[in-house]
Amino acid sequence: MNRPPPQTTAITTRTTGKKLRENPIPSSKIPFQSRKIRKLTTTATAVDNDPTKSPHPPLIKNPKSLSTKPEIDAALNHLRSADPLLAALISTHPPPKLSPYNSPFLSLTKSIIFQQLATKAANSIYTRFVSLCGTHSDVVPNRVLSLTPQKLRETGVSARKAGYLHDLSDKFSTGFLSDTLILTADDETLFRMLTSVKGIGPWSVHMFMIFSLHRPDVLPVGDLGVRKGVQCLYGLKDLPKPMQMEQICEKWRPYRSVGSWYMWRLMEAKTTKGNNGNAQSVVEDDQSGGF
Repeated sequence: MNRPPPQTTAITTRTTGKKLRENPIPSSKIPFQSRKIRKLTTTATAVDNDPTKSPHPPLIKNPKSLSTKPEIDAALNHLRSADPLLAALISTHPPPKLSPYNSPFLSLTKSIIFQQLATKAANSIYTRFVSLCGTHSDVVPNRVLSLTPQKLRETGVSARKAGYLHDLSDKFSTGFLSDTLILTADDETLFRMLTSVKGIGPWSVHMFMIFSLHRPDVLPVGDLGVRKGVQCLYGLKDLPKPMQMEQICEKWRPYRSVGSWYMWRLMEAKTTKGNNGNAQSVVEDDQSGGF
C-alpha cells in the first residue's frame, strides 16, 4: 500500500526589531528632516526602552547655522525664489538680526524660567536667579543642583519650575546632555533629547533651536503667531493645523526657521497697525527680533 509522502510543515521565523521609544507626539508633527539615528537590532536592551539612558547620539560636523550673514543671504534668496508671496513680505522687512550665542545650558534655564510669564516679571526672576548662582558664567549644572528648591523659590521660581531646573541640571551632570552634544546633534535627535527633560515641551524646543542655536530649518507648527501668519499670508479661512503647516511650508525647506521669522514679523505689523503702534509683539520673547 502506497503511503502518501509526509507533508513538510514550513516554519517561518521573523525577526522583529525593537522600536525606539518616542515622545508622545506624532512624528508627522515634528518639523524636521528624518534621519536614521542608529541601526535597530533584535536584542532588546534597557537603553532601547528608556531615552534618558540612551548612549550619545550621532554627531554631525558643522551643522548649518544662521549665525553668519552669508547663510542668511542664502536663506533669503531661496525663500524669494520658492515662494512669491513670502518674497513680497521679505521686501518689506529688514533681514533677521544676528544675536550672540549663550551656552545651551544657560539658554535652557532661561527658557524654563520664562515659561508662561510676562517678559518683565520673567526678567526680574531670571536676574535674581543668576545673582543667586553668582554670575552668568556660574550658571552651571552643579551650581544649580546645589541650590535647594526653597532657595530657588526665594528668587520667585515656582516649586514646579525648581524641579524642572533640577531635572535639567541632573541630565547635564550625568552626561545625558551636554553643551557639545546639543550643538552637534541633528535636529530630530536633539528634539527627542530635550523633550525628555521635565518642563521642556515641543514649543520650547523649537524656540531654543531657532533663537539660541540658530538652526535654519525649524518649523514651530504649534506656535500661534506662526500659524496666524501662514493663515494671513495665504488667505486661509481657518487657522492651519500642524499637518497643514508642514504641507504649506514645505517649499521653505531648508530655511523654515527664516520663513517662520517672517510670519512673526507679518503678525507684528498687522497688530501694530491695528492698534496705532501701541501693541506688543505677537511673540513674547526677548530674542524674537533676530537669530
